[in-house]
Amino acid sequence: MFGSFSQHGTPPRSQPQPGHVYDVAVIGAGLAGTELAWRLARAGKDVLLVSQALDHLGNLYAPTIAGADFPPGSVFGEVAARIAPEQDGWAFHRHLKAEIEGTAGIHLLQSTVTALDEEASEVVISTWEGPQLHARDVVLAVGAFLKARLLIGDTMEEAGRLSEVAYDFLADDLARAGIFLIGSEATAAAVDGAPPYDVRFFTPAPSELDGFRIRRLDRVWALGRCTPGEHTYASVLQDAARLAAEFLAPAEVQP
Repeated sequence: MFGSFSQHGTPPRSQPQPGHVYDVAVIGAGLAGTELAWRLARAGKDVLLVSQALDHLGNLYAPTIAGADFPPGSVFGEVAARIAPEQDGWAFHRHLKAEIEGTAGIHLLQSTVTALDEEASEVVISTWEGPQLHARDVVLAVGAFLKARLLIGDTMEEAGRLSEVAYDFLADDLARAGIFLIGSEATAAAVDGAPPYDVRFFTPAPSELDGFRIRRLDRVWALGRCTPGEHTYASVLQDAARLAAEFLAPAEVQP
């Protein structure tokens, strides 16, 4: 589904239409993707935010936000301050989701992206459901979901989180484009009765990145766990702010 109106009753800058070209398409609506989309939309960009599960938009999957190091100026920091002294993680998620859904300029789509094809001035985004979408730039913020395998004891699922499918087709498409992917692993603690689990997934190798941009592609960028290294709430949100600033910086005029 697509978002249509802001919390102030203001329609977004453009309605989704066949062939419509977004300024930026953000694939993945976790910590990194949600923050980036919010910053870009607030600055006037026309943003498509794609998630496999819109109900989980911006969800931290934590029982509490106590001690969370959200940087000032981030949407996560603003929502946390707004609901203080409430620190319940699920209450925080409800307020955050409402904030994103009510931000003019963010168009929400529940879909699974399977392939990216660069054309002269845009990226064509293919989806498992069939529709193709178009954007001038695309940001991969799919977290631990690229070809992810979730392990609970002796059981393995093709998922990056419980009940959330992995991006296998998208990982294969990136590999076909010549992008070298490396394996990574993370562990999730038990939460509210859900068991702990390990997840193995892929990210572009450090050599494939020029800052946030994927070197072999002109209009595709990576953010959050789609970049190598250790990640915290603060570091991911700060990276999202830096990438937003890059998109919003005036283009250099060639001599």
